[in-house]
Formats: sequence, C-alpha cells, structure tokens
Amino acid sequence: MNRRNFLSLTGTFTGGMLVLPEFLHAFGSQNNLVIGEQCLVFIQLNGGNDGLNTFIPYENPLYYDLRTKIAINKNEVIGKNKGMAFHPALKDFAQIQQNGDLSVIQNVGYPEPVRSHFRSQEIWQTATDSNKYLNEGWLGRYLDLQCNEHQPTAGINLDSIDNLALKGVEPNSITVKDPNKFKIRNDKDENVKLSDNPQLDFVRKIANSVTEGSDDIQKALSKSTSEISYPKTGLAKNLEWIARLVKGNLNSKVYYTSLGGFDTHDNQLEIHKRKLTELNDAIFSFYTDLKKAQLLQNVTIVVFSEFGRRVKDNGNGTDHGTAAPMFIIGGNNKSNVIGTNPNLSDLDNGDLKHQIDFRSVYSTLLQQKMNFDYTKIGINNKIIEGLF
Repeated sequence: MNRRNFLSLTGTFTGGMLVLPEFLHAFGSQNNLVIGEQCLVFIQLNGGNDGLNTFIPYENPLYYDLRTKIAINKNEVIGKNKGMAFHPALKDFAQIQQNGDLSVIQNVGYPEPVRSHFRSQEIWQTATDSNKYLNEGWLGRYLDLQCNEHQPTAGINLDSIDNLALKGVEPNSITVKDPNKFKIRNDKDENVKLSDNPQLDFVRKIANSVTEGSDDIQKALSKSTSEISYPKTGLAKNLEWIARLVKGNLNSKVYYTSLGGFDTHDNQLEIHKRKLTELNDAIFSFYTDLKKAQLLQNVTIVVFSEFGRRVKDNGNGTDHGTAAPMFIIGGNNKSNVIGTNPNLSDLDNGDLKHQIDFRSVYSTLLQQKMNFDYTKIGINNKIIEGLF
C-alpha cells in the first residue's frame, strides 16, 4: 500500500468517530515523547490578505493616491508608530503591541512570486523556491528529524483537511476538526492474530499512532479548561482548543489553523473589516487565555498569508499581489517593527518588492525558539535580527 495514501486515510480526522478495521484495535499506544515547552502556533490567512490595509502606511500620500476607493482614513487607524498603524478592526493587535508582545515583519515575500493561491500556499508550506516542488512540508521535515520515532501529536492541525506544511516521511502530526470528538476506541485484545503480510508492520505503526494520538489529546483536554469566554467563530474555537491542549501539557511542538475569506477582489472594505475583526477577537482571546495561564512566553503565534494584494485598487477591491506583513505574537518577542515601511514609489509592475524572505522567518523561529539547525531541512536563509 502506498504510504502517503494510507496516511491520508488513517491520519486525518474530521470530527466524528474514526472507524478502524477490527484488527487495528489490538495495538496499544507508545509512551509520549518529551519534546519541550516551546511551541509554535501558525494562523494562515487564506486568500491573500491585503497587507497595506492591515498594517497601513497612513503617512504616505501615495497610499491614498493609489487607493482612492479603499484607503483607510488616517484619522481611523490605531497604534500609530513611525508612519505605520493598524486597521481599526485590529484594536487589540495595537494593544498587544503596546504591551510589548507583538512584532511586525514588513514586506515579507519571496523571489519570482506566484499569484496562484494554491501554488503560493504550497511554496510557503514547503519552503521551496517558486520553481521547485517538494512532497514534504517544512514543518514535516523538521518533525521527522526532531522526533526519535513517529509521534502523532508532535504537530496538530486544527482543520478539516490535511496541511502540506506538516507532512513528513513519518506520521508526526494529526489533523483534527473537533478534538472533543476525536476519540478512538482502544480495545486491546492480545489474542488477535495478524496476517503474515509484511505490510502490516506499517499498519501496526499507524494503529499505535492513531490510538496514542487520541489518548493523548483526551488526557490533555481532561487536565485543562477555558479560563475565558471566546467568540463564537470558527477561528476562535480552534484557538480555544489549542489553548486547552497547551494548558493540558500535550507538548506538541507545532499547532496550525487557518482563516479563509481574504480574496477581496470586490466589496473589500466591508469584507476585510469583518475578517480582521474575526482575526482580532479570536487572537486576543487566545492571547489573554495564555497570559492568564502564564504560558505566553512558551507560545509563539505566527500570522501570515500566501501573498498580499496589488498596491493600486481595482475600483472596489484589490487583486493578487506579492509582499505583505507577518505578525509574531508572544514567545518573548521584542515587539519591534522589522523592515522598512512599504516603498510605494518603487514597485515591481504595480506590486510591492519583497524585502524579507519568508524562509528567514522560518529560520529564526527554528533556531531561536526551537533550538534547531534550520539548514538540516534545506533552508539556508539567514535569521532575522531583533525578532526575539
């Protein structure tokens, strides 16, 4: 059986009870791998978030000249800092930055940018050049080297579909839609006899993996509660689950979730405001929850999108662009604004020129937060000074 196809059947959970062949229930679980306190939480903004209307160059007159229909009034922006400020929907981002817990990395992108949603997401998730392809994600490759043997909860993807970033050779991550419903029946029967087919060695490994993953998640949930009330949105619910798992000592290295709806070709002002409000409220609840639990220093939240939008509006929205800001929250970051303000007078065919390669962000996270040599997974971009 093809290994990757088998994993796609057994390693992905979308909320209900996973029905396994009866012989799989015979296998027990492995001891949990001790993998340290630090973890990374990735929030991917699907659709290409408009960075210029998220972290806004409100003092640059070209911003208003080029965006006559969608520019945010300079009297409405918040958290003004050296010519940049947040969209008014991100009032709590501004507060988190004022608290010293949020850094902004400006003009993040990659050479020879691709404006296809799917392909650009794939580039970010595999950390490859735009003309190269890999089957494994950058976090999956990291977990392959970091885990001595396959560890199903080293990476947790809160979604209904798998994420390429977490795919590795070994099944070191699990996709879960609703952790509370992720319960695998563990009927141990020592008398179950397996076939002599050698491929069942791999089946045994996966059986142990999914059983252990279910057990570990339920144990973590049983040891934690939500200390605050979260908004009633999908992203907020996912972040509430992540907070529960972190507080319950699941000891996962990586958590991943996403928020869609950022492809704002039309009616951008209203749609973008609504999506940024959802993002702001969910993250602030998560941030507050972690601070109350005194765990914010152990959790680094990374907010990004596959590309930004074009600088000039299209009349009622924006089309696919290139560079955009990333946001780093928690993890004892230095709360800096890194990189120069967007240069709106020096564009690449109407798009921002990227200043910082996204793989430099990855390098920095792996080296400074996870104590890992990023070159071992094929990333050679230098770290960013002043982030942590």
